[in-house]
Amino acid sequence: MTIAERIMARRSSAGSVRFGVCKAMTVALLLSAPLGLHANVETPDVYEPVAPTIDQARANILIARQLQFTHFRDLGISDELSGDVFDAYLDYLDGQRIYLSQDDIAKFDKIRTQLGSALKTGQLQPGFDIYNLVQQRIIERLQFALETIDKGIDTLDFSANESILVDRSKADWESNAKALDDLWVKRIKNAVLAQRLNGAEDEAIVETLRRRYEGQLKRAYQARSEDAFQAYMNAFTGMWDPHTSYFSPRTSENFNINMSLSLEGIGAVLQSDNEYTKVVRLVPGGPASKQGQLEPADRIVSVAQEDEKPVNVIGWRLDEVVDLIRGPRNSTVTLEVIPANASDETITETIAIKRDEVKLEEQSASKDTIRLERGGKEYTIGVITIPTFYADFQAMQAGDPNYKSTTRDVRNLIAELEADGVDGLVMDLRNNGGGALHEANDLVGLFIDKGPTVQIRNANNDVQVLNDEDPSVAYDGPLVVLTNRMSASASEIFAGAIQDYGRGLVVGSQTFGKGTVQAVRPLNHGQLKITQSKFYRVSGGSTQHKGVIPDIEIPSRIDKTRIGEDALDHALPWDQIEAVPHTRYFDFSGIIDELRKRHEERFSTNPEFSLLQQEIDFLTKQRATDSVSLNLEERRAEHEQIERTRLTIANARRELKGQTPFESLEDLEDWQDQQAADLNSTDEELDFVIREGGHIMADMLDLDNRMASILDPQQFAAQSPAAAVTR
Repeated sequence: MTIAERIMARRSSAGSVRFGVCKAMTVALLLSAPLGLHANVETPDVYEPVAPTIDQARANILIARQLQFTHFRDLGISDELSGDVFDAYLDYLDGQRIYLSQDDIAKFDKIRTQLGSALKTGQLQPGFDIYNLVQQRIIERLQFALETIDKGIDTLDFSANESILVDRSKADWESNAKALDDLWVKRIKNAVLAQRLNGAEDEAIVETLRRRYEGQLKRAYQARSEDAFQAYMNAFTGMWDPHTSYFSPRTSENFNINMSLSLEGIGAVLQSDNEYTKVVRLVPGGPASKQGQLEPADRIVSVAQEDEKPVNVIGWRLDEVVDLIRGPRNSTVTLEVIPANASDETITETIAIKRDEVKLEEQSASKDTIRLERGGKEYTIGVITIPTFYADFQAMQAGDPNYKSTTRDVRNLIAELEADGVDGLVMDLRNNGGGALHEANDLVGLFIDKGPTVQIRNANNDVQVLNDEDPSVAYDGPLVVLTNRMSASASEIFAGAIQDYGRGLVVGSQTFGKGTVQAVRPLNHGQLKITQSKFYRVSGGSTQHKGVIPDIEIPSRIDKTRIGEDALDHALPWDQIEAVPHTRYFDFSGIIDELRKRHEERFSTNPEFSLLQQEIDFLTKQRATDSVSLNLEERRAEHEQIERTRLTIANARRELKGQTPFESLEDLEDWQDQQAADLNSTDEELDFVIREGGHIMADMLDLDNRMASILDPQQFAAQSPAAAVTR
């Protein structure tokens, strides 16, 4: 009997059903205290296949109904969808195509077209059969890896002209087990080479690799029915859109803790990404954000507590990684991550983060000023930074008249800046992932008279329009809004409204493109997070997928091919509905070309912009690398070139600030560790993107003065950006 036949023949003796799929988009917010620790479990000799339960079958039927009848996207469960679910499921279980062979895939040819009808009726067994076979293959591969290491890494040949693909997600499946053996020898050689080049001795390399593979092997043997069900359901729900996902009872518990804002930990949002746990975003004001080394799209390899050995978490369930990273305040957790810009998966860095409470005041809006000169006139530019759209709901419900919120705080900051005599205002929404929708609505209202701010369309094509009902205006002067790829959701609503009203200019890079609204619905077993509506700008265009395109673009280090709505599989498309009547305060078309010209002239001569472009070029080249050499000498030359470039860029930045250059990359890394250990250290200097926002504002004001000197007052008021928004 084959493994697949044995798996299919097995049934639970406790009433499990003979039933029969992602990317698991489940997100966890690492803030709360630990829910539990991991017990040391003996690794069994034989893998025990998992089987579906009656509760899971019932939940599957409920999920299928919700998706078909209440999701924003009208998508039926068809044979075509069945094949897509099959492919998505395999992508989740073996995304790098390192466990299954073509021979294995052939075993499931008939299942490929049957998953859809099975999922309608709660027949889960086909999905579990696939899961069990993959787990068996994972065990076989890891056992092979351990056997290869036991033979001695000194027997591996690093002189041949060999290479290995960095990303195998689009590669063909290897033909059979023998071809997979050859691939895994290359993977081991790649891992050994990377650690040797980082200065590790062979004995330490063997210990590290053995610990890694043994940890993954242990997790494979400990597979649970719920693991298979969650992966299967997320492959299924992910067909509708990437933000629709199934939460297991355990994941639901984590989600509910997140929503209650028990804010103690490192402050990071994570999700499953094939075998890895990937950083989605950092919580403003949280320890990880303040520490500064962890970045979106980094993938976590291992986790270490204080004075303990690292625990390899490749292949772990998301909720277990969350438990391991959580911990009490003032304790330190050390993460080994594959940086988002790494050329291959063997390049890692270690990041120590002191856990702490995320304080509301550290997410609050803050202000600063910039003084710039144009044409012999000095301008004072106000800057307001908004890390998130927040509101203290408990204080609000308790009737506290002084409760904190984004809009209240910004109104106060504007008043303080106007008292200082600012000539213009820059709103910094970079890295603002959104938050309370009503705060975005109210914030727009600080800059316009009464009017619509955003449209929301549901699956029935019913459109709700949110309005600013308050005719008062907190600020009527010229405005610039800074955005980047991590500006999402509520940030996009605000930036889009300011752009549509002609109330100000949007400067920076294209935003994330998260223009959908989700609701969490209870099931008999876990919860379903489902997309039920979309956001649309007052001009009619959706913020979904496309985001907000800036009027003046500033390049960013963030890789748009990896981060953003349009980088996600099955994301809902951009579309548009009818615009709603709204005021147009100013048409910038008459001055935008001159503003862009001045910006580009500064860009071409500003050493900070030049350095940014140099770093972007370096990162782009690294990301474009599709394979790495397994020849020791070639690899060493590549490694040394990368280290030289990193050090050159870091020292160039230090020289711009008048600081002493680092003598070596080790000095740079030691300095980064020291900075990370001090959560109270802050960079008081405004970064150059904010300063460029100030320069663009000064250009607007300068153009105002020039126009005022040659036009009569009435003609000037009709054409001037500053006068047009001044009531």
